[in-house]
Amino acid sequence: MPVPSSRAPPLYPRHPHPSQHIRDHDPACCPSPDACFLCIMMEPNISKRSAALSRLFKLLPSDAGSHVFSISVIWSSAMARPNEPDLVELGIFECMASLIWKGIRNRRWLLKDQNIFIPYYAAHIIGSYTMNRGDFAAKAVAEGVIPPLVELLRGRLTWVEQRVAVRALGHVAAFESSFAHVAVHSEVLELAMELATSSLEIVYSQFIQTEERRLKYHRDLLTRGARGPQMELRKGEEWASQLQCWSLQLINCFAMKDKYLPIVCRPGFLTKLPSMWGGLMNENSPAGMGLVLTICRHKVGRRSIAACPRVVGGLCNTARSSDDWQYMAVDCLLLLLQDPQTRKRVFDDAVVPLVDLAVQPCQGERKKLGNAILEVLLLQEIQSPMRGRTSGQTRYLLDELASQRQRWKWERSMSKDDLRVKQQAAHVVKLEGNAKFSAGDVVGAVYKYSEALSLCPLRATKERVVLYSNRAQCHLLLQDPEAALSDSTRALCLHKPLNGHSRSLWRRSQAYEMLGLSKESLLDAIMFINECSNAAGGEDICTVPDYAERLVKKQMRSTWLFLEAARKHGDLQELQADYSETTKYEYEEEEGEEDSEWETASESDITLADDTTDQGSCSRDEGESDQHLEKEKLDSYNHNLQKVFSAFKGMDPKKKSANEGNPLMELNGKGTHNPPLDRELLKKRIYSLIQERRLLNLQNELQKPVTKDI
Repeated sequence: MPVPSSRAPPLYPRHPHPSQHIRDHDPACCPSPDACFLCIMMEPNISKRSAALSRLFKLLPSDAGSHVFSISVIWSSAMARPNEPDLVELGIFECMASLIWKGIRNRRWLLKDQNIFIPYYAAHIIGSYTMNRGDFAAKAVAEGVIPPLVELLRGRLTWVEQRVAVRALGHVAAFESSFAHVAVHSEVLELAMELATSSLEIVYSQFIQTEERRLKYHRDLLTRGARGPQMELRKGEEWASQLQCWSLQLINCFAMKDKYLPIVCRPGFLTKLPSMWGGLMNENSPAGMGLVLTICRHKVGRRSIAACPRVVGGLCNTARSSDDWQYMAVDCLLLLLQDPQTRKRVFDDAVVPLVDLAVQPCQGERKKLGNAILEVLLLQEIQSPMRGRTSGQTRYLLDELASQRQRWKWERSMSKDDLRVKQQAAHVVKLEGNAKFSAGDVVGAVYKYSEALSLCPLRATKERVVLYSNRAQCHLLLQDPEAALSDSTRALCLHKPLNGHSRSLWRRSQAYEMLGLSKESLLDAIMFINECSNAAGGEDICTVPDYAERLVKKQMRSTWLFLEAARKHGDLQELQADYSETTKYEYEEEEGEEDSEWETASESDITLADDTTDQGSCSRDEGESDQHLEKEKLDSYNHNLQKVFSAFKGMDPKKKSANEGNPLMELNGKGTHNPPLDRELLKKRIYSLIQERRLLNLQNELQKPVTKDI
């Protein structure tokens, strides 16, 4: 492996605008102005400057000297102005290709001075100029850039050069006119697939694992001179993620052609795609999700995806998460359901997340997403053949979706007064649910919230957000994460702005944590913290809740980009999480804090048609929020705890709620609850809730008239 010479001072390349270099450059001090890019660029005569640049591009590959400074300035120019044709027309691609070949074939020249930087810069320059313009890509192909880039892709130098080579090849292959020239090298697709699956381990073993093994020029390139172990680790993780994502981008170009789908759709490769998400360091790339969507656009690809339960499960999880590529996963599920050949394989799995997303016709920028889901799921030619082959829970969800569609039509014909009465009645039932929850009757609270949802108009979205979110908390206490996931997702879909309800984000994060889905839990927890910051009203200091900080730290360890590589090399030391079982779902509430994590506020700014009538509020007064229940009054509620446990023992799990389903019933419709209830943990949690939620205050509010209209 080549090592940079220690005789020359380190080069710390940056990419300011080229005019900055020109302003700081003094031609009088330049030892060779004819071979200096900056001296040539300062020539005012355009024709003379062009001729000098053309001579320079022919001189650079043949000159035995070091021209790292000139190459770095050209790199800066390509980064700052990738669409300008001046250098492209003068032979920049041929020059860069020759320099890459020289670095591969002449190791003595490569290790001289700082020439080891040149192959990296040359490949990066090619990738920058071919990024946006097809004519530039065609010219690059004509000047022979593909063969040297393929050699770098094979690993003839190091992973750093592989990173920029796969980037450049991906840009060239993205254009129809130049794709065939990349595809003619049959090994490119295989190399890209191998690199996508092994890139993290390569970077870990060659850079992250031990500080002593890091090459000096790698450190210089990654940190731009800002040395330090933490900076190197952070940039190493970022570049490793980019290496993987750019490999997936190159594979995506091949996946658009039916000819190459059998290679791309190998089961061993497909099953790894859900774990290729780019990490937090590379959020602008769709990574594996983008490739799955491309595959799902082809008939052969859809069959391969449907045959991989792990991929389908990943799509369902991403569809109900805070992932930036959530709607890509939704589109994949819809494509699989619309294909008669794949529908029966994925129907039961896909219905669950799609029904949750269909509660609202419009989803942010996707104005007709809810309607599109309804059309796919309720289409007669889709539903009827599948009806007898689906699970009981799937049939129940489809019936619920159909009744919701009829309910929309029915409520459009109702008068404003009737809708107002229904909403006020739902408000009263919700207060009863709040009281039951605070008294320890969690199961009874679930039934009350379900009843309130059946009464509450569909257009009263703010009230329905609170109901769904409260019921999700009940499901968490009942250790039913699937039901909590469903309700919190519905609350987030109904909230305006979309996915902006902080409490539902936190509850869904907990549900995903209970299911062992660390990535989805982490993304929701981060969004929860972001919403807390927004709620601070622009204050300079926003206190992150301790419970959220603990969960984020835990999930960041679980989703560390190099976790699998560290395990494989035996370097992973299992750390004891400070996120213990007893505090996992606690809501730490500071003394005197006005707002509670439990939602009892029922005031709704949702207007029914043009109605702006105040809907009333049952939120606590500020003066009452700091009061504590006396010990003797708390003791009087111990009897209610026994009722809760008795209800768990005596409840018939097959009994269904009239509106929203049995809270103890597992989503598979088998009528059993899994995992079993942890009664000690639940008892401790209910005691805490009785203390925190001030039951007497809720009962006093419940006795007050809600509104004059009732």
